[in-house]
Amino acid sequence: MQQKPQRTVTPLPTVRRFPVYLRLLLQLKSQGREDVSATTIAQKLNLEAILVRKDLSLAGVVGRPRIGFEIAPLIEKLESFLGWSDPAKAFLIGAGHLGSALLQYEPLRQQGLDIIAAFDRDPNLIGETIANKPVLAIEKLPSLARRMHVHTAVLTVPASVAQEVADLAIDGGICGIWNFAPTQLDIREGVFVHHEDLSASSAILTVQVSKLLHARNSSAADSNETTEEP
Repeated sequence: MQQKPQRTVTPLPTVRRFPVYLRLLLQLKSQGREDVSATTIAQKLNLEAILVRKDLSLAGVVGRPRIGFEIAPLIEKLESFLGWSDPAKAFLIGAGHLGSALLQYEPLRQQGLDIIAAFDRDPNLIGETIANKPVLAIEKLPSLARRMHVHTAVLTVPASVAQEVADLAIDGGICGIWNFAPTQLDIREGVFVHHEDLSASSAILTVQVSKLLHARNSSAADSNETTEEP
């Protein structure tokens, strides 16, 4: 019996780097560049060239000796790999301030995620339209997800209701959740959740700024002491 070839699974760290590569490639293309080496990509992104070559090979791209990669085909290959050339339909749950901002963020569709509708429990929001997207009653989500074959949801609700609405979405066949709610979700097997932890990002930013300010103040103090010496 002939065995089916095993599918190569691309590591998540590599997938996270692909959009970074794309931003750089689009920038280089706008500057009139037609090709780029792995070494140049690595230098501009503070990575190792061998890592760049390995990442791109996992997307099925191989550079040419002494020339590197043709930028236009490389952009097409990465966009196709990420599904950006055919955006996935998604529902947004929670049409408050953050949810509304995401609905109005047009580049999200260009980056592979097409939010086609929002859901909420607030009667003041239900029936409204945000960025040409209808806001519907959350009770309609499971049936619409099944009927429209939507498998991705963006969660922008308070932590207190996140688990409940995530379960509701999963009951409708949702198998991928981008969770902005500040809480961990207890999710059944067969569903992928990516937690967008804004508090962690904020903490990293504030700690790093504090370190930079401390170093700057220490440097200024040392400079003043040197200036004051007789």
